Amino acid sequence: MKQLILGGARSGKSRLAQEYALNWQQTQPSSGTAEVIVIATAQAFEGAMAKRIAHHKKQRPSDWKLVETVTDLPQALLENSRKDNLILVDCLTLWLANVQLSKDDISQQKQALLSAIAQLPGEVIFVSNEVGQGVVPLGEASREFVDESGWLHQALAQVLDKVVVSIAGLPLVLKGA
Repeated sequence: MKQLILGGARSGKSRLAQEYALNWQQTQPSSGTAEVIVIATAQAFEGAMAKRIAHHKKQRPSDWKLVETVTDLPQALLENSRKDNLILVDCLTLWLANVQLSKDDISQQKQALLSAIAQLPGEVIFVSNEVGQGVVPLGEASREFVDESGWLHQALAQVLDKVVVSIAGLPLVLKGA
């Protein structure tokens, strides 16, 4: 299963993703090969972000492997996905912002992500912020980010098995069982 969990800031989307991953891990055969891998895209440039990162680390089981990447998410997915593992990507919004700030071609990076997803043998959960439900930002870079984020979510919704919106910690399934 490949799925996307969307929601606003502090909507419970990461918690829902972690609960799904934990349930998945507990239902796997006891052979010990089933593994949850978290691919984190955040960078701790300031204190508030460092606190968020620490909070997320504290909420995860200690046996989950952590892979950190700033812009090379497609490659990280391809290198880590196996038939018997689950990858939790937290979060696409930060990855997209990192790509935008790096001056990489956003369209090319999004296409690389979609191409990588099609090749993944294992399960994956993408966590992302829904940023397009507010007012249109005044700044050009902010407008570009909101547009790119919305287009990415639409493209993912077409190819993923399940799409869930988290509101107040409750899942609303938009696509899939």
